[in-house]
Amino acid sequence: MYEDLSVEIFMERLKGRTPDEPEFHQAVQEVVEHVIPFILEHPKYQQAGIIQRMTEPDRTIIFRVVWEDDNGEVQVNRGYRVQFSNAIGPYKGGLRFHPSVNLSILKFLGFEQTFKNSLTTLPMGAAKGGSNFDPHGKSDAEVMRFCQSFMTELVHHIGPNTDIPAGDVGVGAREISYLFGQYKRLAHEFTGALTGKSLEFGGSLIRKEATGYGNAYFMEEMLRHQYDSILDKTCLISGSGNVALYCTEKIIQLGGKVVTLSDSSGFIHDPDGIDEDKLAYLIDLKTVKRGRISEYAEKYGCEYHVGLRPWSIPCDLAFPCATQNELDENDAHHLIEHGCIGVSEGANMPTTQAGIKAFQEAKCLFGPGKAANAGGVAISGLEMTQNSIRLAWSAEELEKRLQDIMVGIHRQCAQYGTEEDYVNYVKGANIAGFIKVADAMLAYGVI
Repeated sequence: MYEDLSVEIFMERLKGRTPDEPEFHQAVQEVVEHVIPFILEHPKYQQAGIIQRMTEPDRTIIFRVVWEDDNGEVQVNRGYRVQFSNAIGPYKGGLRFHPSVNLSILKFLGFEQTFKNSLTTLPMGAAKGGSNFDPHGKSDAEVMRFCQSFMTELVHHIGPNTDIPAGDVGVGAREISYLFGQYKRLAHEFTGALTGKSLEFGGSLIRKEATGYGNAYFMEEMLRHQYDSILDKTCLISGSGNVALYCTEKIIQLGGKVVTLSDSSGFIHDPDGIDEDKLAYLIDLKTVKRGRISEYAEKYGCEYHVGLRPWSIPCDLAFPCATQNELDENDAHHLIEHGCIGVSEGANMPTTQAGIKAFQEAKCLFGPGKAANAGGVAISGLEMTQNSIRLAWSAEELEKRLQDIMVGIHRQCAQYGTEEDYVNYVKGANIAGFIKVADAMLAYGVI
């Protein structure tokens, strides 16, 4: 039945049954280019149709979300939860509230989550969800009413041993708090059914820092593998959310110099580097005042480039931490030509496939998001553990666990991705993430 398995035929069939889902197709293409050759060398996976089953979610839930704005007008949004795989644990993955949310984006994120969660070695399956609701500019009361309506449907599909959502773009501490309050009201129980909660009711320390810290740790491991380090390296970072800000913080602690950050309006270039005082200003600006990155340039007298991304600046290391497909082939070539020796993805799929190939052909270190930005879901998994045992670990213990997890992810990627004088971390992450989930699926039989 599977004798004709090839990347080309597989992708043609996938696109035929999932039309108009370009982000999902891109994510699957990047995985199957490495996994299908591995499957052909291991017939047990081919005979069981594992990759065909992996690329079809267990279930996709789509529902209407009706809420009332502050003017008394009824608003209607669409809610989603894509439960991709629970082969190695309950479904786990974030909720995203943004106008761009659609089924293709959530399927791409859920599919990536399958491999990311597997790499952490924690018992977590994969899911993703959200809505095309935009919390930006809404009052707290409007966000609360939307979240309560959203959870009124979602409550039927989640639970601490079933599916544990977390935050993502547009879903921060405020949204998680409203969602958890409504879950608690409807389920009549206090259980760890969401992660990213406030510390007062079951949240974990260093959750907001985790993805950024983990991204920096992964880069440090890639460099350490080549007897190098972040120390004294000039670094470009895109974005200015939690991932970018706390990746900046950890790079400063590791002795590197961050010279750029960005938002949707443009990027700042501070050749002197962002120090701890400047970072404190940025954290207040972006997380409390919700200001624009241009205000940093005005305060510190540095360059601000309107409508551009930072990949034109010479550097040693680059950390795309903003959004998908923000770094293309031309950007990759520019970075390589101007001295960049390593890239670590803090966002989900921020580099196009052509950009990835350019980095790999130049033997530039490249850490894919499913490995490099797994720190966030790792701490979410540890929050689940803390909720289960009714204990809270210290920030120091959690950061040590996080660092150990990122070291372990790097080790798995190097094991399966080493090719003569170069480690193909994309290949390594895909194969290592695949094996654990695939072996669990084989053990269950045909389900």
